[in-house]
Amino acid sequence: MRASSASEKHSSAGWGLGRGQWTGGMIPRNAIMSDKKAVIKNADMSDEMQQDAVDCAMQAMEKYNIEKDIAAYVKKEFDKKYNPTWHCIVGRNFGSYVTHETKHFIYFYLGQVAILLFKSG
Repeated sequence: MRASSASEKHSSAGWGLGRGQWTGGMIPRNAIMSDKKAVIKNADMSDEMQQDAVDCAMQAMEKYNIEKDIAAYVKKEFDKKYNPTWHCIVGRNFGSYVTHETKHFIYFYLGQVAILLFKSG
């Protein structure tokens, strides 16, 4: 198990998470559709699993535009493919401090949207 926190300094323990001007659970289409490039900020995960996380999040964002629904989709897909228990947080303004299983953590952006995915439990 490892702990990861939200802070903008470059460390293996964690990263600061996105800050946006709007609040609420919906993601404007221009926040994701105009820039689908994935930027991985921190990962303790195999390259193959990282690519899976990005692909899964892209599929979720094509299907849903509510953060909670995107997170639920990614979590359920990873529970199925890599066994429970995965946790997923999606948004543009949040902080975190989590404990995760070794080799089962990724924090990345798709456009302006941050995605935190980790296994714990």
